[in-house]
Order: sequence, then C-alpha cells, then structure tokens
Amino acid sequence: MVRIPDAEQTPRGPAFEGRLLDRPDEEVVDQGAPFDVRTLITRRGILGLVGVGLGTAALAACAPMSSAGTTSTATPTSSASAAPGSASGTLPSGEISDETAGPYPGDGSNGPDVLEQSGIVRSDLRTSIGSSTAVEGVPLTFTLRVTDMANGDAPFAGVAVYAWHCDALGRYSMYSEGVENETWLRGVQVSDANGQVTFTSVVPGCYTGRWPHIHFEVYPSADGITDSGNAIATSQLALPEAPLTDVYALSAYDGSARNLSQVTLSSDNIFGDDGGALQVATVTGDTTSGYTAALAVRVDTTTTPSAGQAPGGRR
Repeated sequence: MVRIPDAEQTPRGPAFEGRLLDRPDEEVVDQGAPFDVRTLITRRGILGLVGVGLGTAALAACAPMSSAGTTSTATPTSSASAAPGSASGTLPSGEISDETAGPYPGDGSNGPDVLEQSGIVRSDLRTSIGSSTAVEGVPLTFTLRVTDMANGDAPFAGVAVYAWHCDALGRYSMYSEGVENETWLRGVQVSDANGQVTFTSVVPGCYTGRWPHIHFEVYPSADGITDSGNAIATSQLALPEAPLTDVYALSAYDGSARNLSQVTLSSDNIFGDDGGALQVATVTGDTTSGYTAALAVRVDTTTTPSAGQAPGGRR
C-alpha cells in the first residue's frame, strides 16, 4: 500500500494540493482521469488569475506541437461563412447525430477502459500514455466546438470530450491484434470558454466497410467521465473525400485507397442515413504540412441519448 506523504486530510477525504484523491492509497500519477481533469481545470483557473501576457505564454508552452516541432496555431476554416471551430462560427441545422461508440471504444463499456488511466487527459494523441514513440501518419489537428442547445447554443464550457480513432493501417489501440497494450490515438480534453477542444493526431486510415471517421463522446462534467453511461452525446466526425485522396496515396496508408474506393458517405452504415450532413468536418492543409479539421457539435441535454455501444460491424 502506497501512501502519499503530502496528502492532507479534509472533511471530504484525503486531498493533494487541494484536489481530492480518488485513490488515496496510490501515487499521484495513478489517480486516474477524473483527478487529471480536475488538475487541468485548476491550472486553467490559475492562468485566468494571472496577467494576459503570462497566461498566453503558459498556454503557448502547453500548445500541441506540429510534426516539425513548432507550436500549432492554425485556425480551422469552414465551407460556411465562418469557421465552425471558432467562437463565432455558423451552426449546423440540428443536434449532432447520435451514433454508436462501436466495438472499440476503450471507455469501459465492453472491457478495456482507458478513461481509468492517469495521463489520458491530453491534447496530443500520437503516442501511447507514457511513451514517446508516435504512430505513423499525416499530422491532423482537429477542433470540436460544443454548444449547449438547451441554453440558446451558448458555448458548452467545461464539458469533457473523449476522442479516439484508428491509425493509418486501420488498427484500434487496446483492441487490434498486436496493439492491445497500446493507448495511442485516444485522449480527453475539457472544453474552454468557447466550448472548444483541440486534439493533435494523425489522419485515420480507411478500413473495409467504413468511411474514415473519428469517434467522440461528450460528458457533462469531469467527474463522470469514467462511466460511459454518463455521456450526453456520442457521435462520429466524418472526413471529406478530397484530402483523403491525397493522404491515401502515401505508403503509410497501404490499403486505404482501395478501401475508400469501395465505400461512400451515402453507403456507409453510420453516415448513410443522411450522408453525414451534420458530421462532415471542414478540412484545410496538405500532406506536407498536415491538416486542420473543425466541426461544430450542437448538444441538446433535454433529449435522451440513444447511442452507445453496438455489437457487430457498426464501428
């Protein structure tokens, strides 16, 4: 049994630097995702109290790095009149579509649970937790801007968003053969005052029977993220065809071009209902410098989520 020497006793239980310990008998680094999220929120609060210059410098230091090692500051653009990933972008016509989390969620709903692991709260998804080895693939930075429909589509600040997807070869960490012990391409971010979360990743490959996509779940608060039943929205972001054609010509994406030629947004078993009308992201960039994607996600907390885990090939 490991005791944290600096833990303080409070009326609500043991705490470390003012934050309650979920696992008081384990090290700080093993407290799990909720503790990580509370730490992230606490740090944001500190940044909000200091001067703008210091806050900007601190945020820049924590910003995701591009493949060239420089800080990424690209702003997503949209085919609409404004960027859906920006604070004032044009909103889609309805609530984000409920979709299956698929057979590889890693959220504890069917076995593996990455959300119990400390370190899952991160913006750069290209490595497994605790590793420095990045997966192969063309860099992709994607932003989800979440709005609260029940509150006049105000930015949904403070929600926790879990995102995950396959690698260039169509494999899912924690599930696919040979990568069961990896946790790459999975991560959690808490939305800022604009309701935005941004992840640094790679363009996912295309595997048989599915249009290229990114899964995500939205949770109403940091504390509930380790129970997949608490998700208020489960959906998938679809990537447009034009950039995929260029990406899939690269050797790292062996087989993706062939698989893409055999499926369309209309024939896909997830996006086929409406061609992904509310789920196709706006993407800019190229294979050399990488791509930036943005999607506006309207969430209605007055409706009951109908998605979640589904068996079989619905991935």
